[in-house]
Amino acid sequence: MRSEKRFFDRKAVDPLSIQGLISIGDLTPIADGGLLVEASPSGFRIEVSREQLCDPVLRENLTLEDIEGLQVSIFIPAMDLDITGLITRTKYNGNSMFELGIDYTSDAPEYWRECLCDLLPSPGELD
Repeated sequence: MRSEKRFFDRKAVDPLSIQGLISIGDLTPIADGGLLVEASPSGFRIEVSREQLCDPVLRENLTLEDIEGLQVSIFIPAMDLDITGLITRTKYNGNSMFELGIDYTSDAPEYWRECLCDLLPSPGELD
């Protein structure tokens, strides 16, 4: 029997600043900041510039594959909210910008994830 994957619609978000992308395993800072740009009930996407990366080795590479699979925490100051998740994919977008796909950890209830997605501001909503 094949397991079924559930797919959720992604919601574009008015870019929200995040503060501190931190590895939960060893409390190592990965980035000083970034922008949350897309969300769904299964996870979210953030963009981080090369200058925001804490590790000089990561800053010198065109890939962040080394951090894929890490359990991380981010803080969204505008919502006074800490979110934990697992980095599932990374991509270099050019112009010194990286994209990180993060899935919520299994302890985040589906109802909470759906509510959070609804509460995040749509593009132009904060103007």
